[in-house]
Amino acid sequence: MTPVNPSTLWRAVPVVAVVFAFAVFALAGKLPSSGLLGVGLPILEFVVLVGGVFAAVHHADVIAHRTGEPYGTLVLTVAVTVIEVALILSIMLAGDGSPTLARDTVFAVVMLVCNGLVGLCLVLGGLKYGEQGFRVPGASAYLVVLMPLATLTLILPSATTSTPGPFYTVTQTVFVAVVTLALYAVFLYVQTVRHRDYFLPDAADGSEGAEHVPPSGRQVAESVGLLLASLVAVVLLAKSFAGSVKTGVAAVGAPVAAVGLLVALLVLLPETLAALRAARRNQLQKSLNLALGSSLATIGLTIPAVAALSLLLDQRLALGLEPRDEVLLVLTFAVSLVTFGAGRTNILPGFVHLVLFATYTLLVFAP
Repeated sequence: MTPVNPSTLWRAVPVVAVVFAFAVFALAGKLPSSGLLGVGLPILEFVVLVGGVFAAVHHADVIAHRTGEPYGTLVLTVAVTVIEVALILSIMLAGDGSPTLARDTVFAVVMLVCNGLVGLCLVLGGLKYGEQGFRVPGASAYLVVLMPLATLTLILPSATTSTPGPFYTVTQTVFVAVVTLALYAVFLYVQTVRHRDYFLPDAADGSEGAEHVPPSGRQVAESVGLLLASLVAVVLLAKSFAGSVKTGVAAVGAPVAAVGLLVALLVLLPETLAALRAARRNQLQKSLNLALGSSLATIGLTIPAVAALSLLLDQRLALGLEPRDEVLLVLTFAVSLVTFGAGRTNILPGFVHLVLFATYTLLVFAP
């Protein structure tokens, strides 16, 4: 059997996904909700949605290699943010609404990245190389922005008194959205222009492989079109996927927070695989850039976008965490400060982060 050319596959997936998405959108409400088709269609939707997410990230990466920094980072983060916002809003607005979904998803991303993904990278790299190095200024830059962003969006809403519950007032929501964007924009400038060397791997880190040849103009133009097709497919499928997710969660009796974890896993899957591959190649700095950069982009771009749309649609947005989750978030940042404070790491902090992620997962299903 002749193997499939990867480039051909990445061209075909967005086309198939967008055709399938338009078909599902056109036939919405006309398809049976029971029987073989009623069971098989949500599974097929999920498979196509995952394919669309991977295709979008792949073609965004092609464009990023051509444009270079800082535009490459912007292309990748905007693509992932569009996917995440589409999924969050679709599930928030499905049925009776889910005002806590944005909070649950952002918290899931932070726990998944700062504990699950970081822990796996440290353990995989540590088992193979013993110790791995990274740049302390880069890791410190991530944490110094991530900690106030997470506090402003996930902890402070429960401590304010202008409105009861884990909610901000309209004025507070607008202010937090603006300063969140401003903090992320300054970080992006520091990462890609002002202090770019903070985030580059050391020459002696054992990195393997040469630089990739930049794609041609024709390849970039093709990737732009396929990226747009992938994003359209994901946005169209998000609405149908939202109903299936809510039905599935209700059927198995899982808590609403499990939906946020599912969305986080789906959105971060491509970057997770890339970060793990980098750790196995002794490129821990690249792993940290992918991992910690994902959590920053989630808060810095997704929260303002969801907040703006929630105000526009008059949809309540619960952001404040429960006390148990606040404790876990603070503990995660305390451990991260120790993990990334010395410039070298091994399997011990990796296992500590994995234990914290396991604790978070347990509390999602057994609060």
